[in-house]
Formats: sequence, structure tokens, C-alpha cells
Amino acid sequence: MTKSNLLRMDNVGIVVESLDEAITFFAELGLKLEGGATIEGEWAGRVTGLGNQRVEIAMMVTPDGQSRLELSRFLA
Repeated sequence: MTKSNLLRMDNVGIVVESLDEAITFFAELGLKLEGGATIEGEWAGRVTGLGNQRVEIAMMVTPDGQSRLELSRFLA
């Protein structure tokens, strides 16, 4: 097996209990809050495979602007 280095990470998602606490934690590590939204309905369920749902998300970006961290808090 050949070893290879990670060259790029476009988007990583993490489900959290507290969006505010997670934003604070990752901001302390140097990520910046890029934006947030509430997503709901059948479309969101098709993306995750979890059916009709309602979720709050926050997008954080690394200092170089190349990678994003998607924080999700499921409401329903």
C-alpha cells in the first residue's frame, strides 16, 4: 500500500449538541464563521437519508480559505 498525503479537504461535517459552543471552540482554533442557516424539509432529508428534518448549520472556514467545517445541530 502506498502512502499519500492529504492535499485538500473541501468540506467536513460534524453534528453537535450546541452550535454556539462549537462555533466558539473552533473559532479559538483559528477558524472563522462564514455563515449559518436553518435547513428543513424533504430536500434536506434526501441529502442525509434521514427523511424530513430540520437542522441548524454553521459554516466555518480555515484561515487559508481552502477548507470548510460544517457544524450541524438537528432540531427535528
